[in-house]
Amino acid sequence: MTPTGHPLRVATRGSRQATAQSNAVAASIEGATGRPVELIVVETVGDRQQDVPLHAIGGQGVFVKEVQRAVLDGRADIAVHSAKDLPSAQEPGLTIGALCARRSPHDALVGAPLAELAPGATVATGSVRRRAQLAAARPDLQFVELRGNIDTRLTKLPPGGALVMAVAALEIVGLTERIADV
Repeated sequence: MTPTGHPLRVATRGSRQATAQSNAVAASIEGATGRPVELIVVETVGDRQQDVPLHAIGGQGVFVKEVQRAVLDGRADIAVHSAKDLPSAQEPGLTIGALCARRSPHDALVGAPLAELAPGATVATGSVRRRAQLAAARPDLQFVELRGNIDTRLTKLPPGGALVMAVAALEIVGLTERIADV
């Protein structure tokens, strides 16, 4: 406890990426206010059901609903989310209080550069948009569904293929050396 009051409770998912993002926010808050910050880890339906495509378990909000609920029911004071995970309609009773500086908006191939993938190589991605963009550039590629946190995704790298990840995700966890192509 400090003279500034009780620790600010920050709800976050428990993934490596979410925790890294939340720790960066916590450091900024502590540095600016002197108030201690405590992370409250919340498991979401998107975390629990990693073997099911996102569109099949509810699409938007599968990584935020339970985290938002922690704020609404008083277990946390604020929540940290990746903007890409937020639904377009705001949850009643909540507001977006701040945005962090944007990281890279680019996608990365992990494994091999696009030009070096053999004809018919397999690329893993959980994004319909990313699949369509790659198929337009390389119609010969095969695609498989990819779900999970960063560490899980990296274990699913197809032999001789690649997987698609956000550069920002790799940056926040310090894995930019895994980027083969942007």
